[in-house]
Amino acid sequence: MARYIFITGGVVSSLGKGLMAASLAALLQARGYRVRIRKFDPYLNVDPGTMSPYQHGEVYVTDDGAETDLDLGHYERFTGVAAHQSDNVTSGRIYQQIIQRERRGDYLGATVQVIPHVTDAIKAFALDDADDLDFVLCEIGGTVGDIESLPFIEAIRQLRNELGRGQSISVHVTLVPYISAAGELKTKPTQHSVRELAALGVAPDVLVCRCEQPLPDSERAKIALFCNVPKSAVVPALDASSIYAVPLQYHGEGLDEEVLRAFGIEPGGKPELSRWTEIMDRLTNLEGEVTVGVVGKYVGLQDAYKSLNEALVHGGIANRVKVNIRWIDAELFEGDEGEVAAALEPCHAILVPGAFGERGAEGKIASVRFARERKVPYFGICFGMQMACIEGARNLAGLSEASSTEFGPTAEPVVGLITEWMSEGGIQVREAGGDLGGTMRLGAYPARLDGNSVVASIYGQTDISERHRHRYEVNTAYREPLEEGGLVFSGMSPDGMLPEIVERPDHPWFVGVQFHPELKSKPFDPHPLFASFIAAAVKQSRLV
Repeated sequence: MARYIFITGGVVSSLGKGLMAASLAALLQARGYRVRIRKFDPYLNVDPGTMSPYQHGEVYVTDDGAETDLDLGHYERFTGVAAHQSDNVTSGRIYQQIIQRERRGDYLGATVQVIPHVTDAIKAFALDDADDLDFVLCEIGGTVGDIESLPFIEAIRQLRNELGRGQSISVHVTLVPYISAAGELKTKPTQHSVRELAALGVAPDVLVCRCEQPLPDSERAKIALFCNVPKSAVVPALDASSIYAVPLQYHGEGLDEEVLRAFGIEPGGKPELSRWTEIMDRLTNLEGEVTVGVVGKYVGLQDAYKSLNEALVHGGIANRVKVNIRWIDAELFEGDEGEVAAALEPCHAILVPGAFGERGAEGKIASVRFARERKVPYFGICFGMQMACIEGARNLAGLSEASSTEFGPTAEPVVGLITEWMSEGGIQVREAGGDLGGTMRLGAYPARLDGNSVVASIYGQTDISERHRHRYEVNTAYREPLEEGGLVFSGMSPDGMLPEIVERPDHPWFVGVQFHPELKSKPFDPHPLFASFIAAAVKQSRLV
């Protein structure tokens, strides 16, 4: 039977519970255990699919088409275990399912209540599909004391009783703030947070204390005394030089050993951490650096392109170079060629990421043209591929009116909804985002590559599977004029109906993909497209 680790946070939000969960799971994996991580989100949205990036950051998409919290990206990147629809649940989804059951009469007229109906649904989610696992880590979003997280804390309390001793523990992540005026670390917030959690019936077994200054033994002893845990179970968590240093840092502080001891398991030998030491060696012993210009519309939001940011880092790891990301707001240079050149000339490569909507589109098209004409490596992802096709149609295929129907009616719909330019036929699409979502391609879809293409040489194979999240497609009716202009359709859906990849063979590195390769990149297994893109940026840096 799987053992359960329930992870909560206290004092303030944004303490890095997700990163801690991912690191702990990686350490348990390094000891030979089979793990899975799940995220409980207390908000009332059914999923983050219709939430603004300004509110929520990126939407992480799984192979089976789930739109989930970005923490699931951390889980996959650190463990290599593919996340599923069943690994992320929100209060909204729990309540939606309960209300649907109530409307069907499944409760036979009984009063539907938070306890037991909501808590039972949460417990069922936590226990689902865990038969072949050694550990299931369950991260509770939000902060202890929030009203919306109370049903989840109550479900944890019940589960801990039902699972019995030795089958579950609680790990609580708190803040130990440093008051510079006093020159002291303060433990009272942690004490109060643990007391609040204990008042709800959950006594933590391990405390992870986020702090900006080293935590002295005396303060660890004080926290242990007041929070009723062994001193060794008070684990300091200082800021790290890289998120990929965190597993090694937590191991150095004994987190994995304390978690195992809390289960009554003797840690035994040392974990196999060579993959993490190799990653840190590549991040530390660099052989150069490159600058990648990312032309987007959410450039002021750190979390809006979280997976993209990490995939570029992974490309740097593969090439032993530091990747400096220059975030460029696409709206700032729409229609001004001089401003485009001034912004992009310092870049060794240019990337246009996924997006929805017309805002910033002309600036992205101008970026594509700059990269094409100046022979600068270009990577277009999803929307970025569509803009590359529109740019090629306008400037090389003689279709000056080329555009996307996403922006409104157009005489030359180079990009449009599938239903606008072809019968859906055998194409399978998934429904997303409830009433607002409509028809999208979501999750993993196969593609077939031209065996003589640049991308086939990058992948080392011609049959691939990648994750999608989009509603609009490049119109295959324009394939002939686009290819006459040098933009080759080098990857298609297996039925040959949907363009998946375009490239320019006469360019140093010019690739557009309809999918999101950043979602499958990992530090110990960089995505081949990002590794190749950064390698091209390295070559470009030597020409400048």
